[in-house]
Amino acid sequence: MFQLTELESVVRIAPSNFSKPLKKVALETLKVKYESTISPEIGYVVLITDIKVDKVGKVIPGDGATYHRARFNVLTFFPKIQEVVEGEVVEITDFGAFIRTGPADALLHVSQITDDYLTSDVRQGIIQASSTSRVLKIGSKIRVRITAVSLGRGAALGKIGVTCRQPFLGAFEWIEEDVKSAHTSKASKKGKSSA
Repeated sequence: MFQLTELESVVRIAPSNFSKPLKKVALETLKVKYESTISPEIGYVVLITDIKVDKVGKVIPGDGATYHRARFNVLTFFPKIQEVVEGEVVEITDFGAFIRTGPADALLHVSQITDDYLTSDVRQGIIQASSTSRVLKIGSKIRVRITAVSLGRGAALGKIGVTCRQPFLGAFEWIEEDVKSAHTSKASKKGKSSA
């Protein structure tokens, strides 16, 4: 889930940046420190917005820089277990597919794709089901449910596990087929009951 979170930090402004606008320098410093990092508390930090910097800073003896308190909003992506997300297949491997779900890639293991027997062709970038002939390929749009989340700290990669072995999950074309099948089944049952 994407969300805006307000954070507070102290920003060091080096003497070489005193002639530049305080807000601009503080934003650049905070972007380097926070953007593209992961926190177990707030998730993946995507973007910093809405920065407010105290104009009066503090000087520490032995350091010519000033330190200013800053409050700012961060756009984060915090994956939650059982959440349904949509993404795109970006890589096919022998053991599954990687799904781009916002700023992170999630692993869709072959055991979590379908009940059917699957074959992977890594060179062609496809996974194909034997009996249904359903195909998952690089570029496929897909809807999945998050089943596992492990977030590190800093720039370490977090891990997200997903499944599409539930009704109305999987590649968008699979979902369309399932919806049509459900409507057809419902219509035929309705026709039999009225006869």
